[in-house]
Amino acid sequence: MSSSRFDVYAIGNALVDAEYRVTDDFLSRHGIAKGQMTLVEEAPQQALIRDLDSEFGLEKRASGGSAANTIIAVAAFGGRSFYSCKVASDGLGDFYVHDLHAAGVSSNLKPERESGVTGTCVVMVTPDSERTMNTFLGITSDVASAELVPDSLKASQWLYIEGYLVSSDSARAAVKEARGIARANGVKIALTFSDPAMVRFFKPGLAEMLDDGVDLLFCNEEEACLWSDTLSVDAALEALKKIAREVVITRGAQGALVWDGEKRIDIAASPATPVDSNGAGDMFAGAYLFGLTRGWEPSRAGALASRAAAAVVSQFGPRLPLDAHAGLLRDFNRQN
Repeated sequence: MSSSRFDVYAIGNALVDAEYRVTDDFLSRHGIAKGQMTLVEEAPQQALIRDLDSEFGLEKRASGGSAANTIIAVAAFGGRSFYSCKVASDGLGDFYVHDLHAAGVSSNLKPERESGVTGTCVVMVTPDSERTMNTFLGITSDVASAELVPDSLKASQWLYIEGYLVSSDSARAAVKEARGIARANGVKIALTFSDPAMVRFFKPGLAEMLDDGVDLLFCNEEEACLWSDTLSVDAALEALKKIAREVVITRGAQGALVWDGEKRIDIAASPATPVDSNGAGDMFAGAYLFGLTRGWEPSRAGALASRAAAAVVSQFGPRLPLDAHAGLLRDFNRQN
């Protein structure tokens, strides 16, 4: 283990997640593209929430966003994590700050914050456990270099960059600055593509955030194939090797594929009865990074990540209860 103050420093969109169990018919009636994240304005999202509340009722609310889920997992497993993000001085912002800090994550967030509207993500889960997201970024669309805490970043092992930031000019500028700080201080850089829609619609921006490459790239099979314009995961991996020293491609029920810089490692899927796929990739990244910061080999980190992701998929909501991580880790260490 490193003597760094933080294991992982992340930057991402801070969103309050509101989760609903819905039907495919509901998505069709509302013209919502299933299985991906769609950016929307506040008014249509509020109208959607009214319809969801009326027809299904809210299931769960939590401080979220892709990188937040990952960084909270790192902390819950016993790591030290820091999150740079932006929420407003509204009720949802207060909820977000309390929830994040209660999870043991340090952050740039202070009691005094800018006025505005905290971002929200409506997560709709269909009976096949697929998650569809409808996101109003609110004030997090203005996340910028001002949210960075250079001293904390310099004192970290890893910088973790959320791909969803690609839609914001100021966020991409913040990523560029964070990358520069990381490179100058020997901090490794990881990036996640986050969602197929980000690769499909914002590929030039992702290339800008990747810059001269990263130490570790997380993506799922669909994102990998979209990036490389191929239908083959093997061909996609060859393309991804050009932008990342190490690559993790999650493959759902087929487990995951890891390129550790020298060889390919196939990670077996852990048994799961799918309930909700939301957060599985975020958890995989969090558990994997936790393992790496403990000096584990990629195969061992991948095995923990597979088990943790299976646990998330087997329950409703994007994260495990905080107290469940210690038991999962203890069982894993006992068996491995």
